[in-house]
Formats: sequence, structure tokens, C-alpha cells
Amino acid sequence: MKIALIQASLLWENPTANRNHFEVKINTITEKVDLIVLPEMFTTGFTMNPEAVAETIQGDSIVWLQSLAKAKNSAITGSLIIKENDNFYNRFIFVFPSGEIQFYDKRHLFSLAGEDKFYTVGKEKLIVEYLGFKICPLICYDLRFPVFSRNIEEYDILIYVANWPKPRINAWDILLKARSIENICYTIGVNRIGSDRNNLEYVGHSQAVDFLGNYILEPQEKEGVFIVELNKENLFETRNKLGFLNDRDSFQLKP
Repeated sequence: MKIALIQASLLWENPTANRNHFEVKINTITEKVDLIVLPEMFTTGFTMNPEAVAETIQGDSIVWLQSLAKAKNSAITGSLIIKENDNFYNRFIFVFPSGEIQFYDKRHLFSLAGEDKFYTVGKEKLIVEYLGFKICPLICYDLRFPVFSRNIEEYDILIYVANWPKPRINAWDILLKARSIENICYTIGVNRIGSDRNNLEYVGHSQAVDFLGNYILEPQEKEGVFIVELNKENLFETRNKLGFLNDRDSFQLKP
């Protein structure tokens, strides 16, 4: 599977400008890719003002994602702010080339920034099946909670989209590798760059890590589109050889 990681700065609470910015980048992709990954809250930045910028699941950004997915014949993912039944969600959207949508609502809301006061917590883990791969999409702060991400579904790829700031970027790098190693899976991390209205600086470090913790794509600090290719046969060969997942603990998560 070929995956395009798009690392970019975000314009604060400006969905139209951000869509235009990402569309230009997406249209620079000339080779065939199977999946395009955008950052967390890619239409707005990490805002605690959802009333001003939230969309519905039938809104402009969703229609835009569906149109691009069909035009590029590629799935497109990223998170954005969705309003549903008077609740706001930090929602990871997975749009298939057909326009079909699956989504995951962020489970671990970032209380340090007050995200838990403005957004509703997600309850369900999502496993997306696409082109013979099983994909587990997660969002930013979820990276710090290995129990929720534990590979009990035999997924092949973890994807984290984020607004992860510079002061804690070392943790981002280490934890992405840890999630790959402990779950024997590929891990994709897509972060933003630039600064936001809260004067937080972001240095990206979007990257791809293999199932043994080796870099396929080393952390990137500049704006750009980075393409990686994942091999399912290599993953399965390693899993069968090592068998570490056979010894994982059994557990149940409480709501």
C-alpha cells in the first residue's frame, strides 16, 4: 500500500482556506497512492471554540473529501470538528475512493488544554478494512494510552493524526516507535507544522515506522508530501516468525 503523509501549517479556524491549501498539495501527487493522511483538525487547528467552526457529517469538508477521494481514486483521512445531536466531536474521518465514510471519535480528550470540556468522548475503537489491510485510526493524545491501542484485532497499520507541539516532540517520536514494536504493526504519524493562535509551535515529525521499530520515513520537519510503501507480506512473515502477539494479555476496557 502506498500512503501519502501531508505535513502542513494550518490556518486558524478557517476551513475554506485550509481545504484550498490541502487541495493544492494533494494535486501535486502525480503517482498513484492508495491513502492520503491529513493532520488532526486539519480544517481549523486545535481549537477549543467548536461552536464557531463545527460542521455536520454532510458538511462542506466531508463533501470536499469525498470529491477528492473519487477524483484521486484514493482513500483520504484526517480529523475535523463534527457536530452531532448538539455534541461536538474530534472525529477521524476515513473516506474510501467510492465516497463511503467510516469514522472514529477521539477517545482520550486532551484535558491539559480543556478538550474534555468542549468535546464529547468517543466510545468505540474502529478497525477499517481497506485493500487487504486492517487499519486502526487514532488521534494525537491517544498515543499516550497503549491499552486502548493494543492490537487485539490483528490490525496491520496504526495511524495517528495530531497537533503535537514542539516541547513534547521527543515523546511523539518515542511513543510512535513503541506502538509499532509492542503491536507488531506499521505506524504512521502525521503532525502539523507552524504555530497557532495559542502561540504553540509545531515542528511536524510526521513519520512512518515498521513493525520492528525501524524508520521507513524518518521524522520530517518541513512542509511537504511524503510517500511511503508498506508491505503486508513482510509484516506477516515477521509476525509468524516471532509470534509475540500470541503471548499478549487478555483484558476488558471499561466504558
